[in-house]
Amino acid sequence: MAANRCTKMAYASADDMIFGKSPKPIKAGLGLEIGAGYTTPEVNYAPRPEAGASKEKLIKEYERITTDIMARMVQIGAPAVVLETEHVQQMSNNPDWGAEVAHAQKAIMEDYHDEYGIKCALRHTIGDIRESRDFLQLRGDKYSVFMEAFEKCAENGADLLSVESMGGKEVFDYAILRNDMAGVLYGIGCLGGMDMEMIWSDIAAVAKKTGTVAAGDTDCAQANTAMFIAGGLLDKNLAHTLAIIARAISASRSLVAYEAGAVGPGKDCGYENTIVKSIAGVPIAQEGKTSTCAHSDVMGNLTMQCCDLWSNESVEYHGEFGGTTVQCWSETLAYDCALMNVALDSGNEKILRDMFAASDMYRDPQGYVLAYPNAYRVGQAIIKDGKDIYLRAKNAAIECINIVEEGARGKLALSRFESKSLADAKAAFEAMTDDQDKFMSDCLDKYKKEVKVFLPENYGL
Repeated sequence: MAANRCTKMAYASADDMIFGKSPKPIKAGLGLEIGAGYTTPEVNYAPRPEAGASKEKLIKEYERITTDIMARMVQIGAPAVVLETEHVQQMSNNPDWGAEVAHAQKAIMEDYHDEYGIKCALRHTIGDIRESRDFLQLRGDKYSVFMEAFEKCAENGADLLSVESMGGKEVFDYAILRNDMAGVLYGIGCLGGMDMEMIWSDIAAVAKKTGTVAAGDTDCAQANTAMFIAGGLLDKNLAHTLAIIARAISASRSLVAYEAGAVGPGKDCGYENTIVKSIAGVPIAQEGKTSTCAHSDVMGNLTMQCCDLWSNESVEYHGEFGGTTVQCWSETLAYDCALMNVALDSGNEKILRDMFAASDMYRDPQGYVLAYPNAYRVGQAIIKDGKDIYLRAKNAAIECINIVEEGARGKLALSRFESKSLADAKAAFEAMTDDQDKFMSDCLDKYKKEVKVFLPENYGL
């Protein structure tokens, strides 16, 4: 199917955006509604490496994980939970493995739902196995196995289908290490967007065929890479101003999933999801302070501001003093959601939302741009040229730069390193053409020569 491009905002104003509520709520799994007036914990986990030695060991590991989470949720009286199984490579490369894991997990969840009435759903995030050490093989035999994994998981118990797709990463990786803004935009916004349209049209078709939900994607492979390279406040591996420019561009890319048939909830590690929600109106998962088991960021409270699912990103399954890791982190998530849900029920949700945002938005330019009023502005910049995947990505970058500059004139402190990086990026974007065809042609000529692992045929070029 052709992508139905977004050219309007889902909300009349940024102030209408809130956690637990979405203009387009969805029903999924066993009695669960997402974005319908309450937030729900989404627990993400990884098996121990030794569990991948055989299919049987892996299934047993996921059975233990699932039972531990469901039992702890019932023990503390949590009304709902989502489980996210991010595939290890054995599960996506061997679709039968992923299918059998999904079947085993869903059987346990059904038992808990029937016995205790807990609302629940199972998300399976298929690994993008199209990446190899040398090249991305986005089409061909690997793509067929990739899509088979979606279908078999959907047929065997997965309710929500997601992926962290890799399209454009080969050019992005080359560009971000060189502070090459044209390459960052081309890799994320153009190549990434083109690949997203192909895969999400096919995933949406699988969801329709199987009666499941095409949930959403993230730009983990690119925008999160920039965020992790940038690191903490004292690191100078990459300017945080460049990391947030990459993130703003990534919203244009992640939006494509919903234009091609996905309906949400967006996946947790898409920090761009607040921007996407402002445009598409879909429910979103987010992570922040509860993802410290997986990584650090500088906006741990702020990301709760508009979430519908609240996630821990991922944690390896093993024992802790309070139980297994999945029990400890699911309980923490559930209490965070309980606070948000009380705020919703008592009419105090906007006060809590603004406290979440205010606690982090002046800590770093990344949090400043992603604070919901500014995220909304980036969304507006995207839809201004919503049908042009190049211009809308460029608009997002320029509006992001404008927002950071405004912040720096107020409470947002920027070091000399950050200010210079921002100024250089601004000059680079202002020098870019407004002609999509010329930009695409120039980038194709440049990067097929400079990036040896870039195969234009992956994108039909």
